[in-house]
Amino acid sequence: MKCLVVITHPLSESLCSFLGEHITTRLEEQGHEVVVENLYESEFNPVLSTEERSSYYSGSYDTSGVEEEVLRLKEAEAMVLVYPTWWFSFPAMLKGWFDRVWGPGIAYDHADDLGPIRPRLNNLRKVLVVTPLGAPWWFDRIVMRQPLKRVVKYALLGACTRGSRLSYLSLYKSENADKAKVGRFIQRIDGVLRAWR
Repeated sequence: MKCLVVITHPLSESLCSFLGEHITTRLEEQGHEVVVENLYESEFNPVLSTEERSSYYSGSYDTSGVEEEVLRLKEAEAMVLVYPTWWFSFPAMLKGWFDRVWGPGIAYDHADDLGPIRPRLNNLRKVLVVTPLGAPWWFDRIVMRQPLKRVVKYALLGACTRGSRLSYLSLYKSENADKAKVGRFIQRIDGVLRAWR
């Protein structure tokens, strides 16, 4: 498959960067075609411009600033998102990638009556999210009710794809994770990726 790996973390020595490299290697070993989109490394501009927003309902969304990113997204059959969960939200860099790249005519089409949008990313069949966060599992799942998982599953994939399969892996209390804990988490990642053959 054509796999898009999107890595979002400002530090090259971060756990996210390490996990992103591991995932890229695994996918390549399995024979997939892998494209890496490292948002900080490429200095992606996350700010939706006035021109881009003005073109949202014009019939032709202005992709002049994100043409390469749009092409990589449209070609992807599988996608891995690797990002830290900060304040139970996406890093601003990744949120900006969604805002600018997942635009109308790319990820979805507006309905004529501005009702529910229609999905366009129908080639995207498999999605894996890998996210370290500092909170314990019970706070994310019971108190917060996994807000980011719901956004990815229902708001993004639910609206912009037809039947893509989501695997969502959270590494809780990651700030004090030892090698054994990270190793177990990597085994979970590898288990998901093995099913992508």
